[in-house]
Amino acid sequence: MSIRTEPWPDGVPCWTDLMAPDVPAAQAFYSAVLDWTYQPTNEEFGGYVIAEAGGAPAAGIGPTQPGARTAWTLYLASGDADKAAAAIAENGGTVLLAPGDVGEAGRMLIAVDPTGAAFGVWQAGQMIGASVVNQPGGITWEDLRSTDPAAARTFYGAVFGVHFAAVPMAPEDYQTFAPPGQEAPVGGMGGFMGESTDSHWLVYFGVADTEAAVAAVGPAGGSVVTGVTDTPFGKMAGITDPAGALFWIVETPSEGYT
Repeated sequence: MSIRTEPWPDGVPCWTDLMAPDVPAAQAFYSAVLDWTYQPTNEEFGGYVIAEAGGAPAAGIGPTQPGARTAWTLYLASGDADKAAAAIAENGGTVLLAPGDVGEAGRMLIAVDPTGAAFGVWQAGQMIGASVVNQPGGITWEDLRSTDPAAARTFYGAVFGVHFAAVPMAPEDYQTFAPPGQEAPVGGMGGFMGESTDSHWLVYFGVADTEAAVAAVGPAGGSVVTGVTDTPFGKMAGITDPAGALFWIVETPSEGYT
């Protein structure tokens, strides 16, 4: 398993966390489905735990705040969270939680893009975000499902400098994005692909065996919303956890994608 130690480039999805109404129940569910183990943080972080895959940080789980919905939040890397906050406001987004230090781990903010999708920004301190990706238990892909994909591309391109590329045989409004100076895509942005919903980021996690992971969902209290589907990128499935948070899984080689 390859473990990353260097901060992620600007615009790269570098972390995701779940705000759950019952953190221990969420831990049990994701341990059963994604084989996660956990490390607690200091008491000052209010019950937030770090999920690990192969002993490396993969994601976070914390208690839901009053009035907040249960959902996965995706964070994009930035070398300067305060500068990112200013750019978000200048380009039609809204900063919901102003940049603030998370101890010595890093600096973060929460925002909404002009199409209504919530996301976070992470500026690395002692923690870069996820140290394991594209491997079982780690983030493997991210899609923005947007009411206005063109406006979303304009926004994220202006704020993070990401650039876009069309995908053969994909819907016309779907494009992948990559950080400045890199051609390999790190996620995608498009419409709802038949869904009728609000703009949102959708996170995909890797699993060693999609069918085995899906079989664990029901007994662990979750639901399968899209059954196992063969795709050119591996077997996938859409899942909601016991509190209703949606995510996808994709079969990923144990040595990870390169």
